[in-house]
Amino acid sequence: MLTVQGGKPEPAAIRPRAHLPAAPRRIPWACGALLALLLLLALLSLLIGTGTAGTGRAWDYLTGDPAARADAQLRLAVRDVRLPRTLAAVLVGLCLGTAGCLLQAATRNPLAETGLLGVNAGAAFAVVCGLTFFGVDSPTALLVWALLGGTGASAVVLLLAASVRAAGSPLKLVLAGSALGATFHGLTSGVLLGTRSTFDTYRYWTIGSLAGVETSALLPLLPPAALGLAVALGCARPLAALGLGDDSARSLGHHPARVRLVVSGAVALLAGCAVALAGPIAFLGLLAPYAARALAGARMTAQLVLSALVAADVMILADILARVVIRPWETPVSVLLALVGGPLLIWIARSPRLSTAGAAA
Repeated sequence: MLTVQGGKPEPAAIRPRAHLPAAPRRIPWACGALLALLLLLALLSLLIGTGTAGTGRAWDYLTGDPAARADAQLRLAVRDVRLPRTLAAVLVGLCLGTAGCLLQAATRNPLAETGLLGVNAGAAFAVVCGLTFFGVDSPTALLVWALLGGTGASAVVLLLAASVRAAGSPLKLVLAGSALGATFHGLTSGVLLGTRSTFDTYRYWTIGSLAGVETSALLPLLPPAALGLAVALGCARPLAALGLGDDSARSLGHHPARVRLVVSGAVALLAGCAVALAGPIAFLGLLAPYAARALAGARMTAQLVLSALVAADVMILADILARVVIRPWETPVSVLLALVGGPLLIWIARSPRLSTAGAAA
């Protein structure tokens, strides 16, 4: 393409940078800023806690002070309690942010999110079945059951998306997902009625918290989480084509049904890891993709990366606040996320742009 300047054609490639789109230039800066913020929040997470190990003593331990390193109680607080919890917050954020972005792209629905569409509830129901009927108690076994439930729920969600897309209303999919989640919650309550021991375990787990996370529970989740993130990045190009509509995606050589099947598996992996580690946490997968789209525009790969980083930042910040809001006790991190996610959901649902979203067939 050529432009004319002074009567002579000029290649478009040498136009001034001021004419280039702003989004590609700000994406690297946004990624760098979010990553720097994540490192800062991780440091704060190691320094701040609900116990007697204060910020100053924790800093001495991290900087290698001999007296601090010799303190067994301080070592327990920083290395064995706060470090696994910090890593877990980052992992849960990466998983839920990416899963939410995948769901919103696959369904072309800005309200799609693992909590709102019942995926978390499906994973939670499967975990309760494993606890009640099969006596599972290890993190690996919980992950397997969470994956089974998340896979089934995400498959149903994508089938619902295919059936309601012609109606052109993202709210219908959210209502269908809410009904699916309510069904799973009802089934979960029915299973728990006659099992006191399972109810006690589930009651602590279902509030959505990172308190008490141990390295032994974190390590088995790293491989499936890494696989889910890798599959998500591999789906970026097909999902970008899917955003143009199924017919346009087919004309570009993609298979919408296969893409959604792969997305369903990736969402199940990511949501299953998050649910197995921290319990069902809602709204994070809604907030992060929305912020990522504002920064990246229609660029799918950038959306996935930015959504993961935003969610990790928000998750670790919420976990830090959970330790200090009602100190010396803790607030469930899911409660803090709901305080932000609830109003955000209402604001997005009232947006005039929502009526035209997600309905390209």
